[in-house]
Amino acid sequence: MKYIVILGDGMADEPIESLQDRTPLEAANTPALDMLSKQSELGLVKMIPDGMKPGSDTANLAVLGYDPKIYYSGRSPLEALSIGVPMKDTDIALRCNIVTLSDDDLPYEQKTMIDHSSSEISTEDAAVLMDVIRETMQNETFKFYTGTSYRHCTIWTDGRVTEFAQPHDILAQKITDYMPDEKAFYEMMKKSYDILNNHPLNIERAKKGLNKANSLWFWGAGTKPALRSFREKTGKSGVMISAVDLLKGIATGADMKVIEVEGANGTLHTNYEGKAMAAVEALTKDGYDFAYLHVEAPDEMGHQGSIERKIQAIEYLDQRVIRLVKEKMDESKEAYRIMILPDHPTPIRCRTHTSDPVPYLLYDSTKLVETAFDYNEKDAKKTGIYEDNGYTLIDHLFEK
Repeated sequence: MKYIVILGDGMADEPIESLQDRTPLEAANTPALDMLSKQSELGLVKMIPDGMKPGSDTANLAVLGYDPKIYYSGRSPLEALSIGVPMKDTDIALRCNIVTLSDDDLPYEQKTMIDHSSSEISTEDAAVLMDVIRETMQNETFKFYTGTSYRHCTIWTDGRVTEFAQPHDILAQKITDYMPDEKAFYEMMKKSYDILNNHPLNIERAKKGLNKANSLWFWGAGTKPALRSFREKTGKSGVMISAVDLLKGIATGADMKVIEVEGANGTLHTNYEGKAMAAVEALTKDGYDFAYLHVEAPDEMGHQGSIERKIQAIEYLDQRVIRLVKEKMDESKEAYRIMILPDHPTPIRCRTHTSDPVPYLLYDSTKLVETAFDYNEKDAKKTGIYEDNGYTLIDHLFEK
């Protein structure tokens, strides 16, 4: 038996008036999901434990079967694992976003958070800016590492875990009330704006109608993680296919193989087919038992507040990933199970993550069931199936 998780990051949502009180999952044209849902188990699962912030870090740990209350040590340390950042036990890792703040004459702390992703800046452009940051700001206490797109890493030597505001939580708001208490971080953020706002690369981006990547924003502080091996925990060999450093870091910490796919960039226009084929080949040709296929686009479109593009991301996931994976697995003649779900909702209403339960679909090629339900939030609730501890759901996937 082969096992696959297809995770549409943040694709769950809330009813939207302009969609006739449907969610994006209900409104999207999803023939592959529609077909699977009539032959699968559907239910709701709570991935965010009570008392923990809703995030892709805690939620994806749970999807992989790691209780976040035991294994979570912060988001950035997991991303640091992915990009090969060395960490001592006394180091603190922080996410270092390159964000867009308003380009106006107001003092730094009165500027507005325009875009947490700087128009989904390319890794190549971001690397140019991070090189400048290293040249002008790096010292023995703070070291900067380039990640992917807008997501980068800072290591604070002998630091301490400190609360920072998440930039995607304060979109369109003045940053006045969200400045860090640590003076050093405030000063670095302010200095980064002075360095980056009029950098030639940002001048060119503005001419092209792109948001300037004009400030650092720190968040997600944490300590060096220690995850139990996925194979030791489950008895299954696994691969991770994702464009996002966080997911790659979780996989690295769990001793799973990380498969890099050319053109996979975490945006709406990622290489969907390449990711689908990488999962199938890992299972059918390379002998792995389990593939985790993560697609970031629905979450990013939720953060952008774009109903149309979130629906498009779900439709791409349906036709360019789910359909393709099922067709190729059927052709292989391997017995397999697929679990499809988001990690958390990212509602258009608030443009950030919530802790609400999410719908899951579990398909077994050897045990087809008959249901009248579609895959969406409302129908999943109608089934009456509910799992309160999300980290146990993977045990259900692996049940004999």
